[in-house]
Amino acid sequence: MVLERAVHQKSAKAERDARRRGEAEPGASRDEARSVHDETGSPGRDGLLGQALARANLVKAWKRVKANRGSAGVDGKSMAETADELKTHWPRIREALLDGSYRPEPVRRVQIPKRGGGVRELGIPTVTDRLIQQALLQVLQPIIDPTFSEHSYGFRPGRRARDAVLRAQRYVQEGYRVVIDVDLERFFDRVNHDILMQRLSRRIDDKAVLRLVRQYLVAGIMDGGVVMERHEGTPQGGPLSPLLANVLLDEVDRELETRGHRFVRYADDCNVYVRSVRAGERVLEGMRKLYDRLRLKVNEVKTAVAQAPGRRFLGYELWRSAHDRIKCAVAGKALEAFKQRIR
Repeated sequence: MVLERAVHQKSAKAERDARRRGEAEPGASRDEARSVHDETGSPGRDGLLGQALARANLVKAWKRVKANRGSAGVDGKSMAETADELKTHWPRIREALLDGSYRPEPVRRVQIPKRGGGVRELGIPTVTDRLIQQALLQVLQPIIDPTFSEHSYGFRPGRRARDAVLRAQRYVQEGYRVVIDVDLERFFDRVNHDILMQRLSRRIDDKAVLRLVRQYLVAGIMDGGVVMERHEGTPQGGPLSPLLANVLLDEVDRELETRGHRFVRYADDCNVYVRSVRAGERVLEGMRKLYDRLRLKVNEVKTAVAQAPGRRFLGYELWRSAHDRIKCAVAGKALEAFKQRIR
């Protein structure tokens, strides 16, 4: 692998330099965090960022990015072209990451049609930035994910959409047959950077990582060859985006737990289950205030308080059998879309 060779060459050089300075200890080459620390001892090199840029973690990140395929970013470079470029330029990029001077490229705006009409906007980073984000994710997720609510299912290790649906099915079977189906208006486009960074800093205190995450948030977006500044939002398309979304929305999860509600959340889709429409309206009003605290807005057109049986959630639909049992099946539209894909 081209990248693996490049990273290995850089790590080996750093180790030789450290030995010449008399700083390396026996076994340092087997300890990625120690080898990064010994290189300079400055902040960022021996913390979470140093762990993210360790050779083994980068190789793992590259394999994941490569497996995900994906299109080129604003630089137009493919996986193969990026790998060839990193063979020469990775040491410089790594040093810029460590000293805080690295600036991510803008993301490339892509619009994909939604099944129900409209479009979903994505922001595609360059392959290099996807690699860096993935490396960060692999270090941050094991630290941050265990702090999330057990009612959160989206983009979390070992959790699937179907798990969220089965939990919803259990709530409805227990008699909570009215659902507050909350839809957030352009959530990924409206994330407030300052609020997000404040919530993230409560979970990690590594200033180098926080600075880099901020740089990714404010990186511009290119549309039609024109780069525009971005003052809010965390566009879908980068490896870090789902984790950051969960960091922000976990605050609402915790408040719902404190109030004793039965709910499930998958990314920005949140369903709360209650016994009556009146209770649902009351809960929805409280949720509006919680989201407003985060500078997020409820989409009043798509949000509803309704009977849970017959309402779609994550491509599934709950229904009531003749014996008053709550059953779960793939929703009609989701099934039809699947049939269209395999034809």
